[in-house]
Amino acid sequence: MVNKEEIYPELITYVTELMQGNGYAPGVLCNITAALHDALPHYFWVGFYVVRDGELHLGPFQGPVACYRIKKGRGVCGTAWAKAATVVVPDVDQFPGHIACSSLSRSEIVVPIISDGEVVAIIDVDSRDLNAFDATDQHYLEQLACLLASTTLFAT
Repeated sequence: MVNKEEIYPELITYVTELMQGNGYAPGVLCNITAALHDALPHYFWVGFYVVRDGELHLGPFQGPVACYRIKKGRGVCGTAWAKAATVVVPDVDQFPGHIACSSLSRSEIVVPIISDGEVVAIIDVDSRDLNAFDATDQHYLEQLACLLASTTLFAT
């Protein structure tokens, strides 16, 4: 079994190194999603949605094809954006209005990236397993979101 308590701190360090000296957002975000997807076997899909023109627009990701745009308040991603808070969904079939990009997704965690008091993007992670995400995932993904918010990667 994978020990998330050991993997996440190493990933945060690695992601920090990936970002150093690299200001090209798509490349940095692509490498971050690849690192997360490869290191954490319970991650089926991981990616970013970026706020643009009043919607969440699909950004770099790892996993199957995803939705291009999501409106504020719709689905898990739009809800996390509207609330400006992390949303953990143990069973996506029980989440009202869940947007199913893949029928294989069973649970989800969405963490907003907040800069200057505004959500600028979200980190979206899906799992094939029910109840795959816990306080450990939330803690470290929120730490990653804070790290990303402190950069200029999402500057408009």
